[in-house]
Amino acid sequence: MNILSAEKISKSYSEKILFKDISLGINEEDKIGVIGINGTGKSTLLKVIAGIEPYDSGNIITCNGIRIGYLPQTPDFTGGKTVLQQVFAGDTPVMRLIREYENLLAVTDQNPEDQRLAQQLMELTHKMDSLDAWSIESQAKTILTRLGINNFGEDVGKLSGGQKKRIAIASALITPVDLLILDEPTNHIDNDTVDWLEKHLNNCKGALLMVTHDRYFLDRVANRIIELDRGRLYSFDANYTKYLELKAEMEELEQASERKRQNLLRNELEWIKRGARARSTKQKARIDRFERLEAEVREEIQGNVEINTLASRLGKKIIELEHVSKSFSGQMLFNDFSYILLRDDRIGIIGPNGCGKSTLLKIIAGGLIPDSGTVETGSTIKIGFFTQENEEMDESLRVIEYIREEAENVVTDNGTLTASQLLERFLFTPEVQWTPVAKLSGGEKRRLYLLKVLIGAPNILLLDEPTNDLDIQTLTILEAYLDEFPGAVIVVSHDRYFLDRTVNKLFDLTGKTVSKFNGSYTEYRETSDSTVAESSGAEKKQEVKNKTEIRREKVLKFTFKEQREFEQIDKVIEELENRLKVVNISIDEAVSDFELLQELLLKKENLEAQLNTAIERWTYLNELAEEIEKNKKN
Repeated sequence: MNILSAEKISKSYSEKILFKDISLGINEEDKIGVIGINGTGKSTLLKVIAGIEPYDSGNIITCNGIRIGYLPQTPDFTGGKTVLQQVFAGDTPVMRLIREYENLLAVTDQNPEDQRLAQQLMELTHKMDSLDAWSIESQAKTILTRLGINNFGEDVGKLSGGQKKRIAIASALITPVDLLILDEPTNHIDNDTVDWLEKHLNNCKGALLMVTHDRYFLDRVANRIIELDRGRLYSFDANYTKYLELKAEMEELEQASERKRQNLLRNELEWIKRGARARSTKQKARIDRFERLEAEVREEIQGNVEINTLASRLGKKIIELEHVSKSFSGQMLFNDFSYILLRDDRIGIIGPNGCGKSTLLKIIAGGLIPDSGTVETGSTIKIGFFTQENEEMDESLRVIEYIREEAENVVTDNGTLTASQLLERFLFTPEVQWTPVAKLSGGEKRRLYLLKVLIGAPNILLLDEPTNDLDIQTLTILEAYLDEFPGAVIVVSHDRYFLDRTVNKLFDLTGKTVSKFNGSYTEYRETSDSTVAESSGAEKKQEVKNKTEIRREKVLKFTFKEQREFEQIDKVIEELENRLKVVNISIDEAVSDFELLQELLLKKENLEAQLNTAIERWTYLNELAEEIEKNKKN
């Protein structure tokens, strides 16, 4: 069923047309990936569909009551809210109720003897029960923990950009919507979390519209690709791999059509040059046809980013790390790490958020001093460091001024190029070159920053999350460039495709020591998964038992909410079982009514899920009650 239709939508900024008269229909089962070169308007299209940004002309029609959720590329959180308050900031009845409950609970905890507050809390608790708000709160905490956010009471104003993005993801995922719109959801999250998000979205019901550069993610989640290209929109009913095949076929047809037009034009030109002997109607028609062919304006084929291999001479001694250790705020990141960098090394650094990946890169680059150990670099070393946040970009400069800071002219394999010519090869037209850097899109800034790093002719490349905000086409060209780069490359990336494509050695910072692995990222994951699978069932059970015992030792009493839940859980389970029986009877009676049957089956599925959750909570609460009772006796 179609849930949203955009008809002949146009949008421009000043004189720049992002898209013109484009149309898009979204069905309830669509999982759509939006691709295109940075600056073509992908994020703007998402904002327009989400109703956050106006459009110049056209029409957007939605089904009655459709709920749309939106994850921005860069969430803008102000201070004063806790993590949980920010997650529940959505304007839905359940979200408003949870916020009210959390606020009242905090006041009640400070005034435990106030009977009026206790009565209000009890009334709110009944409302929470009726709307099944407890499961949403529990789900939010589970998702936050899975995203690496454990302090639910921390002020969001004090968090990093990456942490804010993960909180925004949690908020988007727990809010029930019919259309979920995600702008670069894989930015700022580690590889394991990307794997989890991929599985989570595959299991989510409802439509999905997303911009992402992660090609594995597109391949495994999307069932439809739409491409923004020079103001037009092209739709492909395919995942990313199939899209590449269809795109190649389409381009071959376009090239064949152009060759045919050129051949026809040459033939007509030869006839014209020979001269018509008479002005017959037939000859006049041929002259008219030639003039039409000559005047025909073929749409310019989309430009490609071009990167020529630029590098300085590299001597024998490169970089040597000996017994390097580093910690922050008393927390050890890595300890006693030694490695001699080789000329042709292609190394990927992986590990969870906060484990020290960027820190290790900064130590290698010489921008950070280790707590212990030494880092020695050869005399010919010239490091190109592509940082995660464009740290040294002066956005007050114009685009061409920013590049001229590095070089006016650059010698490449294809001759000497001016700064302006280099910018054109990176898809910055002469008009855009005089635009202030501050007015570029996030992806255009990243592409400009990459150009500046590369034209410095480094012989060692350090890339910190290079795939963040870069479009797929630029990434593809960068990967080809790294194939030919005559020096060492060290990459920090959560992009599994990019790692598989560019590195053959991994440093894993999951523990306090750096684990080394020779092979691709996929090979590393397969090896890790098989190792886990080989562990005995008894060991796994013991580990779970140990964790459970530790948790129980810490929890010696019910919280107010758990006490209420424990008192009502039997009644909740009984009610769910009775509702399930009624639905099963209705299903038997609705065999001939297909639409009603579909509704009832969906209702049954939801009730069964609620019942399973309730039974799990019953088990946990009863075990906890027994533990509390034992503790009282002891």
